Amino acid sequence: MTGVPIGHIAWRVDIGNNFYATSANGKASGVLSLLMNGEGSVATSGRILNGQVTPTNFTSNIIDEDGKTELQVIFTAGVAEGLIIQEPPKKHKLLPVNDADRRGATDPLSAMLIPANTRDGVLESANCNRVLLIFDGQRRYNLVLAYRRLDKVNIERGYSGPVLVCGAILQPIGGYRADSMVVKYIAGRRDIELWFAPITGTSIMAPIRVLVPTLIGTLRIRAEQFEVVAIPASSVPIPSNESPR
Repeated sequence: MTGVPIGHIAWRVDIGNNFYATSANGKASGVLSLLMNGEGSVATSGRILNGQVTPTNFTSNIIDEDGKTELQVIFTAGVAEGLIIQEPPKKHKLLPVNDADRRGATDPLSAMLIPANTRDGVLESANCNRVLLIFDGQRRYNLVLAYRRLDKVNIERGYSGPVLVCGAILQPIGGYRADSMVVKYIAGRRDIELWFAPITGTSIMAPIRVLVPTLIGTLRIRAEQFEVVAIPASSVPIPSNESPR
């Protein structure tokens, strides 16, 4: 942010013929680590049905300046049910998340694995045009994506080539403070960008760069490494509710 490193995230995705698993972990670093405590991990697993990633389970363990929050979300019959295992005392009243808000929602990791819905390939402009309904166990929000342009990236460790740039509009639904200045500032802005690169060997793309305006400058998240490795089917972890393929 404003040219100063503030954190690092490692994200892994395992994709099989009909299931997937993905996890991410990270922590604040540099100047930010002197100002606030922040680290955590998230993970999800699910099935791939008709080319779409469909989560079944999502877990999150986050430590910030308020304390530790541990939660789990189970996706059953198209409804996301959140279970908060541990959380610090709430300091503010939050907007509610209703039953209807959790219907059709996905988790934050699965939402960022965008499948190609057109015959012209993953980087076809139409693949941007969608609304992501996201529930992380506490917060429920939409990301409204729309095609912005095609661009190129060159990452020393991994992918170099074209990327699909989608504009994104944040629509907060519930789980937020009604008077949150940050949410009010970011929500509805039209200068958020998500840059997606194809995951080789699949019809799925993943974010390789994110640009978000904030009150103190633009937050830039960029991949330093974006590598795809094919591994034998016998080495791929299989969820307990799946049979080998």
